[in-house]
Amino acid sequence: MIETIRRHLGVKLFLSYLAVILVGMVVLISTNQFALPGVLNRHLGAMNGMMEPGGMMSGQGGMQGAGRGSGFGPELYLAFRASFNEALAWSALAAVASALLVSVLLSRSVNAPVRAMMSASQRIAEGHYNERVQARGADELAQLAGRFNTMAAKLEQVETMRRQLIGDVTHELRTPLTTIKGSMEGLMDGVLPTNDETFGQIYQEADRLARLVDDLQELSRVEADAFRLDLRSASVAGLVDAALARLERQFEEKGVKLTSSLPAGLPPVQVDEDRIGQVLLNLIGNALQYTSAGGRAEVSAARRGDEIEVSVADTGLGIPAEHLPHIFDRFYRVDRSRSRRAGGGSGIGLTIAKRLVEAHGGRIWAESAGEGKGSKFTFTLKAVK
Repeated sequence: MIETIRRHLGVKLFLSYLAVILVGMVVLISTNQFALPGVLNRHLGAMNGMMEPGGMMSGQGGMQGAGRGSGFGPELYLAFRASFNEALAWSALAAVASALLVSVLLSRSVNAPVRAMMSASQRIAEGHYNERVQARGADELAQLAGRFNTMAAKLEQVETMRRQLIGDVTHELRTPLTTIKGSMEGLMDGVLPTNDETFGQIYQEADRLARLVDDLQELSRVEADAFRLDLRSASVAGLVDAALARLERQFEEKGVKLTSSLPAGLPPVQVDEDRIGQVLLNLIGNALQYTSAGGRAEVSAARRGDEIEVSVADTGLGIPAEHLPHIFDRFYRVDRSRSRRAGGGSGIGLTIAKRLVEAHGGRIWAESAGEGKGSKFTFTLKAVK
């Protein structure tokens, strides 16, 4: 019972209103009980003084005097009604005052957390994302305070990531632009030779800029759901083979072995081939970036109920356990300096892959035994029945 009261705001409000009513009734009854005899005595005394010679009551009290003689019929009724009305007025006044006091006290206990959240939300709107409210109890208001704190933490994280994005994008833009500018100045001054190697370096840096811009544009589209899926039945083997064919040469150049392990008889899946191909390219490309020469990467698939699980495993750098929950966050990188040395991007690709898989009704997750022990990325697709 007590746990139910603690967990439900509606029950608390009902009980608070009931408490106000009960307090008012108790005060009304109590005041009547205490006030009525004295008031009635006073009215009877006044009436007795008017009716007896000399205007004085006999030595008996007013309540006892009410029973002497028959002349008190109508006058006694009028005196009783007047005394009762007066006592009732005082009782009502006391009840209203008590009810107001109890209502104010109970309202403050309910309004206090709401006002705290209003103040905190205003602070957050002004940019103070570290603002939190105190959650007490386990009712709806406490749950709301907990959700509010979760929202504030998410906003603070987004703001941190936004600032990190500005720094990352600034760095990613500055590096190729500096290289291109330096190369062009060298060409104009005659310091660099006008050969294919020089032009190739300039082209690579320009291509790096183009990829960054494309990633940012793609991220904007997928987060706004501003894309349409052209769903068609496709074989998992065909999707994997197409991705392997596009990256096979790059694996050979780096000296990383790329293989696939697909069981026979896998059912087709209903997907947008270009979008799922983009997911595979991203995951296989990550395996290439973070796997040193002599390592290997493998693409596999298996049926699990009405889903097909597609996995990309590598023997590369691995992911520490504390980073796994954030690996699909926007602009998140396990080690920023290591990512740049390894030729990684700005941490957008995995976020895009996650959005695209979820748009197909699937899930995606990462596994790793730890740093230096490789990693495995798996996503699911619905099988065609």
